[in-house]
Amino acid sequence: MRSLRLQLAVFWALLIAICLLLGVVLLGLYRLSPAMQMKVGRARVEQACGQLAQRYAQSAPPAPVLQTDLARVLLQLVLTEAPYVEGGVWSRDGGMLGYAYPTYEGGGVKTDVPPAERPLLEQLARQAVDTGRAQTQQVRGSRELLIVAACPLNVGGASAWTMTRTQLGAVAAEGGLRAGIAALVAAIVFSGLWLGWLLYRGQARLRRLEGALAAAPADAMPRLPRTGLDELDRIVASYNGFAGRFEEARAAAREAQAQRSRDMRLAALGRMSSAVAHEIRNPIAAMRLKAENALAGDTPAQGRALQTIVGQIDRLDAVVQSLLALVQPLELKPQPVDLPAWLDERLAAASAGAASRQVRLVLIEGAPDHVVFDPMHLARAVDNLLDNAVRHARSPGGQVQLAARHDADRGQLVLTVSDDGEGVPEALRGRLFEPFGTGRADGTGLGLALAREVAFAHGGELRHEPGAPGARFILEMPWQTC
Repeated sequence: MRSLRLQLAVFWALLIAICLLLGVVLLGLYRLSPAMQMKVGRARVEQACGQLAQRYAQSAPPAPVLQTDLARVLLQLVLTEAPYVEGGVWSRDGGMLGYAYPTYEGGGVKTDVPPAERPLLEQLARQAVDTGRAQTQQVRGSRELLIVAACPLNVGGASAWTMTRTQLGAVAAEGGLRAGIAALVAAIVFSGLWLGWLLYRGQARLRRLEGALAAAPADAMPRLPRTGLDELDRIVASYNGFAGRFEEARAAAREAQAQRSRDMRLAALGRMSSAVAHEIRNPIAAMRLKAENALAGDTPAQGRALQTIVGQIDRLDAVVQSLLALVQPLELKPQPVDLPAWLDERLAAASAGAASRQVRLVLIEGAPDHVVFDPMHLARAVDNLLDNAVRHARSPGGQVQLAARHDADRGQLVLTVSDDGEGVPEALRGRLFEPFGTGRADGTGLGLALAREVAFAHGGELRHEPGAPGARFILEMPWQTC
């Protein structure tokens, strides 16, 4: 049982069961107590006396003279079934005519009337004869209580009597025993209410903590309020201390990440500056050479030189445009896009280059219908990936695949461009997405860098996976719908 609520509920039920069992035991002890025995003794002597009178009336016909032998036999029979009860028969004319105590613990059957109680017995027997009704009397002593009952017989001037003894201390303890049972019942009720109150307050405290955690932002650890319960407050204090240390560590990590990003940008800027200088120096040197040759040559040579210069200018313009697109912040304009039609447009844009290298473009079926993103900027990224794949695919007879799918488990739109060429060299993979990180002599390496910036702007990423054969570029971004 891992639930605290269940454990406390089981404990509550067990406590109630134990208390109920204890009450039953105490009730049994009360019934066996001397006080209860006093009541039982009174009932026993009255019952035995009544049975003597009844059975004598049933056994002997009405007569003016008491049948002493019959009375003595009935005494033995009736008192044998009444433990710790002694009795006898008294007659106005003959006095004590019979006595028996079958359950006498001192030995055999006791047959002599106790002399100390004889006057009381004769008095009570005479009252029963005179009134014609059963009489009961209790006499308190220093240590015991004497209970005597007398019943008239169906013959004039005779009666039967019975007697028993019980401890007097038990009578005094009756009120204390009742008070003890009442206190036990009160303790049971109080413990049940108290435990129920503890359960209710504990659940309320836990609900407050749960509410505070549920209301917290997804990227923050809230400070929990104190509950007023020492055990829970120690846990809350430990959590709040950990939350504070976590926030400090996260702030330090953010600062370190920002510093690392600045360092990486500075390092990339240094490498890019060197590459830009190299990319600009080569066209300028070529144009200078062509211009000098044109000045010294004839008219046809000047025309060819001017064409070369224009080509180098176009190359410089492409480098500058790519650099501007790379360094300027992207302003996204997301909108709903018919994804299958948009993918067809991307393949159509790459079809001329693919046809010149005799590479087949393939669109993998299964793309979702509609999704939200910036179609213009994402088109530039995918077009660069397709152009890069076409340039590195087998020629002739190679193949480039374009696929799009919805990763529902991760909530991502996944675009994949793959080719069947020789793949990216191991030495180039570490700087594959850096500007001018290219293995082609005629390339600038800005296409992959620009594609990654577009992926970052959409909240996603662009990564490379080696193919078998070829290379695979995977662009992932958060899935958004209308």
